[in-house]
Amino acid sequence: MVPPPGIPDAVAEVNTGGSGEWFPAEQIRYYTNVFLVQDDKILLGYKKRGLGIHKYNGFGGKVEPNESTLDAAARELQEEAGITAPLEHVGVLLFVVPGDKWAHIDIFRAMEYSGTITESDEMRPEWFKTTNIPFDDMWDADRYWLPLLLSERHFSGRVDFEKQGDSFVLKKWWFGIHSSSKSQGASKST
Repeated sequence: MVPPPGIPDAVAEVNTGGSGEWFPAEQIRYYTNVFLVQDDKILLGYKKRGLGIHKYNGFGGKVEPNESTLDAAARELQEEAGITAPLEHVGVLLFVVPGDKWAHIDIFRAMEYSGTITESDEMRPEWFKTTNIPFDDMWDADRYWLPLLLSERHFSGRVDFEKQGDSFVLKKWWFGIHSSSKSQGASKST
């Protein structure tokens, strides 16, 4: 299968599903998401407000004007979890909601950190065993791409959601790994 619009061609398909045509891309907004992985554990944040409230996720958010995605990821990790970490760029996700947004999300992983993990007004950090990730309390597509992050492969993916009331329903998805298993350094400025 050919990768969906917005995905580089040098990617080998890993997981795909859903039905229908891909939604048209509209306004692109840049975001980041950081996951701390140590041994057999992953640090997730329980979202206390805003988009994704009551879901577990990595730490991240919007990329500010004239800020690289690496700088944004480091800033968001500090703001939401109170720590700093050497970040490694491991993937790109495109999330599309028709008539709403097209989110380009640079995904980062860290294997170590400095500081004390601290709850913020937005996120409550919590460690999980990698064999017991709370996928039922995360975004529906996370179960398809988070294993790629844990496998230390560089990946890309696209997810199309339909908005139904206040909910985002998974419509179609595609994830693949890059031919080089080495993760890459960061990222664009916006």
